[in-house]
Amino acid sequence: MKEMTPLEEIRHSAAHVLATAVLRLYPKAQLDIGPPTDNGFYYDIDLDKKLDADDLDALQAEMKKIIKENQKFERIECSREDAVKKIKAMGQERYKLGRLDDIPEGEQVSFYRNGEFLDLCAGSHVSYTKKIKAFKLLSIAGAYHRGDEKNKQLQRIYGTAFTTKDALEEYLEHLEQARARDHRKLGRDLKLFHIDEAVGIGMVLWTPNGAVLRTELQNFITEELQKTGYDQVYTPHIGKLGLYRTSGHFPYYKESQFPAIAEPGMIESLADKGCSCADLSNQLDSGEIDGYLLKPMNCPMHIKIFDSQPHSYRDLPVRLAEFGTVYRWEQSGELNGLTRVRGFTQDDAHLFCTEDQIADEIAGCLDLVKLVFSTLGMSEYRVRIGLRDTDTSKYVGDAEKWDRAESALREAAQNLGVDYSEEPGEAAFYGPKIDFVVKDVIGREWQLGTVQVDYNLPERFNLHYIGADNEKHRPVMIHRAPFGSMERFCGVLIEHFAGNFPTWLAPEQVRILPMNDDLVVRAREIEILLKAAKIRVTVDAVADKLGAKIRKAELDKVPHMLILGKREAEEGKVAVRSRANKALEGTKAVDTLMAELVANIAAKKLPDPS
Repeated sequence: MKEMTPLEEIRHSAAHVLATAVLRLYPKAQLDIGPPTDNGFYYDIDLDKKLDADDLDALQAEMKKIIKENQKFERIECSREDAVKKIKAMGQERYKLGRLDDIPEGEQVSFYRNGEFLDLCAGSHVSYTKKIKAFKLLSIAGAYHRGDEKNKQLQRIYGTAFTTKDALEEYLEHLEQARARDHRKLGRDLKLFHIDEAVGIGMVLWTPNGAVLRTELQNFITEELQKTGYDQVYTPHIGKLGLYRTSGHFPYYKESQFPAIAEPGMIESLADKGCSCADLSNQLDSGEIDGYLLKPMNCPMHIKIFDSQPHSYRDLPVRLAEFGTVYRWEQSGELNGLTRVRGFTQDDAHLFCTEDQIADEIAGCLDLVKLVFSTLGMSEYRVRIGLRDTDTSKYVGDAEKWDRAESALREAAQNLGVDYSEEPGEAAFYGPKIDFVVKDVIGREWQLGTVQVDYNLPERFNLHYIGADNEKHRPVMIHRAPFGSMERFCGVLIEHFAGNFPTWLAPEQVRILPMNDDLVVRAREIEILLKAAKIRVTVDAVADKLGAKIRKAELDKVPHMLILGKREAEEGKVAVRSRANKALEGTKAVDTLMAELVANIAAKKLPDPS
């Protein structure tokens, strides 16, 4: 078992103190688990009463009393039989007996006691409760037992703890910033996207404003792909199940896919033979009958496009790109706005090349990822190489090809000139990968762009090209996605900019604010000029005071406000007010301003700090 850091021990101990407080206030509560996390701790409880903010305050107050009592943490080791007795004596058998069963035979069973509380736990903990000097309970959420939505939903109480009060205050301030930037709230406020249970949770409806954001990002990457020799393709949303058997996505990713469906007419035919739904599902799983699958990955279909015509070594590399929508069955408890969804679009591409071309192709992919991040002001990132682990059953292909693929990615990472880490077990089932982990403006990390080297899918699909020796050779396949998921990337981008998008991405780039109704006609004339220059512009023609119009434009996070008064209209000018500068920036001729805006958009200029 991995040894805990001192901070993890504090957080783990705080979780036990929380559980102690829960049982003091709610003696009938059933406890599940309470581990430390990267940012704090939680404890899952089963309680008839639905907890609220007032209950959180009461629990926090009780935790302070327990800490003040300076209870000692004591480790108690026992046999498995004694452990069962202790759990039953505590009246906590509903979940704790199952957790006891998780401990492998032969491994030591242990409990930790603090005061009157005894918990099945491997440890470790601080010596006394007074070592917990800075903590706070944060929130309550639902969490399915063992993360399985078929199980009962428990109440998860989240908290955090730090070694000092200053560190705690800094973290709480960080949380406040994160709440202000929450893409789910900003998505509603700025009318960017909508998720409706009638459509399906985890399924995103892009509203007109959000569609602009997404389209601009797609246009940006498409322009770069055209410069570097990519060909655009389109593939269907559903494919034959056999295709994904060959690729290995079924069954390797079976648990995270939507269920396979039988061909039309097959259900009725099998029903006539007395087959049940379970029989049908088993036959689909086993391959006795074929069916269809909502596309979990684009790569098998791109492989079929490559394989649809013969290729010479002179044709390679072949680079196929698609904004392809795929579908994954994420657990409902893991869904989160745009960042974790069930249907999402990848800026996907697959490159088919010779082994000699791998280094250059990887370098080109990495350059594209770096360009995306630098253009969007996300220049702080780290590189993570996902490798195999010792459980070879999780991967396809032979070890020698994996070794070559991993070596190619290591060399590419070294040539990047940035620090990188290697993480065994993080490879895809068909090959190792480089992931870019980006840090946003408030220090949070997000895994976004990815590049993968794959010797195995070309083998599984028997791909080949004709070499200079006029013999058949196997191409190598590179998977790459600079954005990753468009949904996730947009969610991260909303939070990174706090909705204050650079002008080129802003759904509404300019808003004209006429000071009275008599100036609306002139405002409309300016609007026509700007639209002709492909600037996204609206006129606030509502009969309202100028201050109210400015405030609304600020709330809508419009980058540029053009104030039109009588004198400005007579002189062919507008008074300019930017989102970043709360004061007027002076007046400008409409033609001059229009040229500046066009240049700003073309340069993809980042917004000034606001």
